[in-house]
Amino acid sequence: MLEVEAKFAIRDPGEIRARLNRQGVQMARKQQEHDVYYNAPHRDFAKTDEALRVRYDDAGATVTYKGPKVRVGSAKAREEFNLAVASGDTLEAILSRLGFQRAAGVSKTREFYEIGPVTVTLDDVEGLGSFVEIEILTEDGQEDAARRIGAIAKGLGVDGPPIYTSYLEMLLSKQR
Repeated sequence: MLEVEAKFAIRDPGEIRARLNRQGVQMARKQQEHDVYYNAPHRDFAKTDEALRVRYDDAGATVTYKGPKVRVGSAKAREEFNLAVASGDTLEAILSRLGFQRAAGVSKTREFYEIGPVTVTLDDVEGLGSFVEIEILTEDGQEDAARRIGAIAKGLGVDGPPIYTSYLEMLLSKQR
């Protein structure tokens, strides 16, 4: 599965929320997420542009692998695999025993809005601020997905350049 998304910094999430509501789009859910990122013992994910994450949220724990980012128009695409796990703590212990190193954690509050197959999230990321992400999961059709994302961003009045770095990369850069 490919994740195609565009992320933008926003000053006022209330403006985006109001535009979504005016378009008849209601919030599907709101949740807290805490992501713990790991680096592999056999290669540096920062250099290979990969990510291995254990996410804790209201539904439980999920492990995610993300492949290197590829730019598609004003969006980015990357291979993504997700797997729900019975115990995030047990998974983290296994990763540690296998030599994976904890890289960093990212905590955020997310509001999810669904527009057909498109997910719009309003994110309040601890230590970074507010963002809107527009995402489509697809098997193919990256260019079409990027065009749809661009049209939705325009309709929401999102301005400014898209951000291609992940929240993890942004936090690590800020810490340096």
